[in-house]
Amino acid sequence: MTDKRYDAIVAAPGFALGIRCDGEDWIEEIEFLEARAEQKAATPLAAEAARQLRGFLKDPDFVFGLPLKPAGTPFQRRVWAQISAIPRGTTRTYGEVAKSLANAPRAVGQACGANPFPLVVPCHRVIATGGGLGGFNRHGGGFLLEVKRWLLAHEQQ
Repeated sequence: MTDKRYDAIVAAPGFALGIRCDGEDWIEEIEFLEARAEQKAATPLAAEAARQLRGFLKDPDFVFGLPLKPAGTPFQRRVWAQISAIPRGTTRTYGEVAKSLANAPRAVGQACGANPFPLVVPCHRVIATGGGLGGFNRHGGGFLLEVKRWLLAHEQQ
């Protein structure tokens, strides 16, 4: 559990999503949380982010349109752009993404783990060679791998 304050929390099947905004202009972070009750949005931007996240949780074809605060190193942003281009219902391996960027799979995994906007930047679509899930959100197990399994199954609908 984290001590962070959230501008909204959205309940999802078996987990929750904490939303943090930077005032009224940017989504600063979306974070996977262990299952918990929803928290009403504190700002109009947080309410819109919550609405869009719920939209995705209901329909995997939902298209996000959120103002994401620029974040990450140039390399991380390149990885996130590659991940964002992976179509719903498909996956790529860390090695495939790394090859497209002329880099190492471990570096891609680290960039995936640093993604501040899960679901919007769908890092869950990146898996290990051989079809294993690999890590997720800088963790090798726990509830986050269950979240990744759920997201991948959800996108197969």
